[in-house]
Amino acid sequence: MRWLAVVAVLLVCDANPAIAGQAADQHDAGGQADGGPTLHFRGFMDVNFAETDAPGSPDGFALGQFVAHFTSSLGHKVNFFGETSFTAHDNTFTTEIERAILRYDYNDRFKISAGRYHTPINYWNTAYHHGLWLQTTISRPEMIVGGGTFQPVHFVGLMAEGSLSSSAAGLGYNVGVGNGRGEFLSRGGDAGDINSDRAWVGKLFSRPASLPGLEAGGAVYQDTLNIKASAGSEVGELIASGYIALARETPELIAEFTHVHHHDDLTNLDYNSHAYYVQAASRLVRWPDWKPYGRVERLTGEAGDPVFGELRTTIGTVGVRYELSDLAALKAEYRHTKRLGVSGVNGVYFQGAFTF
Repeated sequence: MRWLAVVAVLLVCDANPAIAGQAADQHDAGGQADGGPTLHFRGFMDVNFAETDAPGSPDGFALGQFVAHFTSSLGHKVNFFGETSFTAHDNTFTTEIERAILRYDYNDRFKISAGRYHTPINYWNTAYHHGLWLQTTISRPEMIVGGGTFQPVHFVGLMAEGSLSSSAAGLGYNVGVGNGRGEFLSRGGDAGDINSDRAWVGKLFSRPASLPGLEAGGAVYQDTLNIKASAGSEVGELIASGYIALARETPELIAEFTHVHHHDDLTNLDYNSHAYYVQAASRLVRWPDWKPYGRVERLTGEAGDPVFGELRTTIGTVGVRYELSDLAALKAEYRHTKRLGVSGVNGVYFQGAFTF
């Protein structure tokens, strides 16, 4: 009886092109024939080993993040993207909704969405996300490290994006308004803004058609922070950044610079902090599975800054990545980190990262 039912459906679709066309349209839109959504899943995972000379620093093996990406078409021009991570700690795992975005694609020049994003404040934060297999190195730059405070990693609100023209310059933009950061500067106002001033971000970038893999751009981010350390006063924050990235395997070059300006309403004083990094990598011509890399980075901040305090951080990194397959890689990395008032720390790190 099941086979008879299947044959009957096929005959009806063959006899009625409208039914067949409707089924095809639903399939092309990402939905099932019954109108329900089709969910696509992709996962990332990494396992790590570390050995450093920092007193009290945990060494040995560590389970990295288990990251899940979900995409689903919810109808014509409407789609959902989600990213969830599971991170190991001393006695538990924490689950985090890294991104959850509902987007309407009006056309290539205008797409509007709502949800939780990786803030489009520089290149790294939107290019590599949480699956560490995606990035060449083991570590992120200090200026945009996950859970860091120098730049807002996450953003909750509304975002418009798209291309500005179809010219060879490949101009594109992101403009967003949402919740500012709370007392925990590493959080993006997930449950609401801490004050009545919304944060906003704007980014402009170019991807020239004549130079595949090249991207250059800049962003501006503005917010008002409420910091306990400054006796409840508000601190105005203005961040400006610029970058250039050549996302090729031979070579890979990424350079970013960020300027952070804080104005303390309580003292009426201004403070400025800066950060930059330059990263270079290239696959070996004779052994293309091997990809050596290096990165230098520095963060500086003025004494008395109510948000960061005084910053003097310099980090040098060298390493190599080896492709086990098209979906799995091994990485080995040496880092020397020097912070204000602390002796330099040397560390060696190893990572196995893959996607599935």
